Amino acid sequence: MTGGMLDPRCRRVLITGGGTGVGADLARGFAAAGAEVVICGRREAPLRAVAEATGARVLLADVTDEIQVERLFAEAGRCDVVIANAGAASSAPFGRTTLQDWNAMLAVNLTGVFLTFREGLAQIADWGRLIAVASTAGLKGYPYVAPYAAAKHGVVGLVRSLALEVARKPVTVNALCPGFLDTEMTDRSVDTIMQKTGMSAEAARQTLAAHNPQRRLIRPAEVTSAALWLCSAGAEGINGQAIAISGGEA
Repeated sequence: MTGGMLDPRCRRVLITGGGTGVGADLARGFAAAGAEVVICGRREAPLRAVAEATGARVLLADVTDEIQVERLFAEAGRCDVVIANAGAASSAPFGRTTLQDWNAMLAVNLTGVFLTFREGLAQIADWGRLIAVASTAGLKGYPYVAPYAAAKHGVVGLVRSLALEVARKPVTVNALCPGFLDTEMTDRSVDTIMQKTGMSAEAARQTLAAHNPQRRLIRPAEVTSAALWLCSAGAEGINGQAIAISGGEA
């Protein structure tokens, strides 16, 4: 978690998927920088743990449900920064990917961003930042995660298109695209690799870290630092970008 100098118009920040991983670190970072933070997700217990540490307000919502997202913003009040961070990943060979798997990945990773951004933009007043936490999977392909990569590519396209719509307003729209992160989601990927290959946990983690030319996993704090920068004074020219946080991964 890293502090930063926020634009003084950044008063309230809403973070989806705020109970674990990058979302929890974002909550800590924005709270430390002086913003009022609202976190949401489907599971109350991890959200409450983050709230106890940060003073964030907790709201429950499933970002794939239109009615729940509308209610989320009604309860949160006017937000200056909206970070669509909620996401999930699954892996399978393409030939064994079911329509249910496909729809589930698009629902949380793409439709959730669409619904979050649509409601967030509608209630932004005189200044705002929309930030999607995407992935390097939105910039390139990876084997065995076609639905996830397709969804993240969709997020990048959404960001670039919406950025042009709001370009003459005091609003920017950007995506942060980290490589493999040192989070609970990567822990689950490590478990999958171990089960399918017989690798040790350390070897499995090194396999993922090898995608990064720096040979390491990305820390959630690095994503938080980038988000804080996008909300700082002087970052208003950064719009429609998919910013890779990947150690130079092509």
